[in-house]
Amino acid sequence: MNSPSNQLFDTYFTQPAMRAIFSDSGRVQGMLDFEAALARAEARAGLIPARAVAPIEAACQAELYDFAALSVAIATAGNSAIPLVKALGKQVAARSTEAERYVHLGATSQDAMDTGLVLQLRAAIELLEADLASLAARLAEQAERHAEVPLAGRTWLQHATPVTLGMKIAGWLGAITRHRQRLAELKPRLLSLQFGGASGSLAALGEHAWPVAEALADELGLSLPEQPWHTQRDRLVEFAALLGMLAGSLGKLGRDLSLLMQTEAGEVFEPAAPGKGGSSTMPHKRNPVGAAVLIGAATRAPGLVATMLAAMPQEHERSLGLWHAEWETLPELCCLVSGALQQALQLVPGLEVDAARMRANLDLTRGLVLAEAVSIALAQRIGRDAAHHLLEQCCKQAVKEGAHLRAVLGANAEVTARLSAAELDQLLDPAHYLGQARRWVARALAEHHALSR
Repeated sequence: MNSPSNQLFDTYFTQPAMRAIFSDSGRVQGMLDFEAALARAEARAGLIPARAVAPIEAACQAELYDFAALSVAIATAGNSAIPLVKALGKQVAARSTEAERYVHLGATSQDAMDTGLVLQLRAAIELLEADLASLAARLAEQAERHAEVPLAGRTWLQHATPVTLGMKIAGWLGAITRHRQRLAELKPRLLSLQFGGASGSLAALGEHAWPVAEALADELGLSLPEQPWHTQRDRLVEFAALLGMLAGSLGKLGRDLSLLMQTEAGEVFEPAAPGKGGSSTMPHKRNPVGAAVLIGAATRAPGLVATMLAAMPQEHERSLGLWHAEWETLPELCCLVSGALQQALQLVPGLEVDAARMRANLDLTRGLVLAEAVSIALAQRIGRDAAHHLLEQCCKQAVKEGAHLRAVLGANAEVTARLSAAELDQLLDPAHYLGQARRWVARALAEHHALSR
């Protein structure tokens, strides 16, 4: 009987290519790649006959194995490597009884599982790197395109002074650039061989231990660590923490976009597509369904990172339960982040921007968002405290009367004695109070281009 399916949400939350890496087939193939490389390394070191390698390699193909049977056996064995190695031995014996004697020689279950996981993570990182580079490029394009488009800055969810849409997007880009840098920095630490045998000493291999370890690392293209890391999990946790930060940054993008899409704002929208973002009852709805994935991943990721952190104080040379807690946690993090990245890659290139609505929204407070600009200009003539007090009174009057701040200021003799009508007009124009917004965009773009060269 087929196992029940659990794939309804995968298309929404997970990249198919990442799911393939962390599928049953991907897990099994990672461990089998370790076993095949181990045979080659031991033959190179003269520990086993060279003729034993081909039968072992031929049996190291995931499609040869019954995953349902393995899943049942895992419940008794306590990990996935034990039943797989038994099944591998049977496959090899069918080809060569001699070669079967050399299967998994000197290794332990955790060697196969951890190194298999590292091989999966290497493939996962390749996907992440490609998607992050593509997302960064799209963000850079949008930041440049909208570098001088004013919109209301918002602090504590209230209108503040003006910023630009390009500056906001450049903020998203800067975070992605830093995550790309972090990923490049941690790769040498993460992509490390796990090979220690029963308790980490490789005693079973005698004088061949070190040559085999060096050859195995070479075969797999992994670094040879200073010692086995069976219960030193900082490499994996560092990667998990990066994934958590990346999910958070993507969630920030999704949160900002969803707020900009609110009916009351209506400034920036996810790209439209037939059937996208509709409601089962309200024909007019245009929901931010892509942003929802980014926010959802950012909400789930911290708990998964916390699990990885909680699993760090592992007992002695092999952990009971804490190691087991990692098995589904890190793959789930990879899949969540990959899904969020895919949604971001669909959203960013086609952002729909309503610059006119942005300008209209800047006028919602009838000039109040630019009170700071006037206050600073007055401060140069009458002092900071006096200017602040004067503008505060003018703002209160504007709110009370429902008047535009420009009208109130123009009717105030103390203000007009120091600022001309032309000066007031310029001070209350959002386009003239954007500060270093253009420079921030340029700096974010420079960081991006320097990394992408």
